Amino acid sequence: MRDSILKIAVLFGGASEERDVSISSAAQVIKALRCAGHGVAAIDTSRGAPSPEEDALLLTSRINDAPPPSCAPAQSPSAVFDLLRCRELTEADVAFLALHGGAGEDGTIQAMLDLAGVPYTGSGPMGSAIAMNKNMTKHLFSSVGIRTPRWLMLPCDFDDIPQRVGYPLIVKPNRQGSTVGLSLVRTPDELEDAVSLARRFDTQVMVEQYIAGRELTVGVLGAQALSVGEIVIEPGTIFDYRSKYQAGHVLEQFPATLPAATLEAAQRIALRAHALLELDGYSRTDLRLDAQGILWCLEVNTLPGMTSTSLLPQSAAASGIAFPQLCEQICLAGINRHQVRS
Repeated sequence: MRDSILKIAVLFGGASEERDVSISSAAQVIKALRCAGHGVAAIDTSRGAPSPEEDALLLTSRINDAPPPSCAPAQSPSAVFDLLRCRELTEADVAFLALHGGAGEDGTIQAMLDLAGVPYTGSGPMGSAIAMNKNMTKHLFSSVGIRTPRWLMLPCDFDDIPQRVGYPLIVKPNRQGSTVGLSLVRTPDELEDAVSLARRFDTQVMVEQYIAGRELTVGVLGAQALSVGEIVIEPGTIFDYRSKYQAGHVLEQFPATLPAATLEAAQRIALRAHALLELDGYSRTDLRLDAQGILWCLEVNTLPGMTSTSLLPQSAAASGIAFPQLCEQICLAGINRHQVRS
């Protein structure tokens, strides 16, 4: 733990469909770091630093039941670089990226901060870009023997889908998170509507094999795999946006009640995926455990949620790491990485 007070710029908001989640993550991070004695400035990457009144309102923000439409405040390409005019960012010891989706998670913000010489939390541009692209990630998983559900990218012949993927299946945007635009498709009659929904959020759409079973998640902090959690959902359903961010919709168990060998295997997969994608600082890997006891790696999140109901903080807490300590460790990892690279 670092004894000195840090100047921390918490970047949040942005123009992605996950803006609400980002605002809620930022609120929790800001409160935790301020309570730990650090100097924290909030910066909305679409709107700049909030006024004192807006800052106070930010700390009470909540997430809506559904993701916003494909909207959020307009953000021109130059708006990202406008951040570098913000002294709270350029003079910070570290930027905490409480961003989800869009330029905040696809490597754009990370590349800009690298060019500006500003230390920041989480992974670098390359790892962020790869992990944001589900198709690319799954190709890498397959190349090293990490089991992942079968998939196709559209456009493809719909007649090939039953044989190559099978029903039920998942349709989702290739470059979105928080299950935005994702559908569970049980019959061919439902496919067209699911594809149309996914295309509202991304021009690239994935069709993926649905793995029936138990939903698991594993946080990684530095070189440590955190406690494995299970999201207890109804059979034949998915862990959707509302379930993720509205308390009481699902039961989340940390640690998961599974044999030690299964828990250790899930942690090994999370560490392998983290290393394979060349990630830094922290991440969260989502898996499915089928009825035969086989683990399937779904995807890796480089900037997992930090809200009051988010999975990574629960995983850390079950590993003995309180939320303020988690936030501080994430900040220190970003500072240390910057110092090593410099």
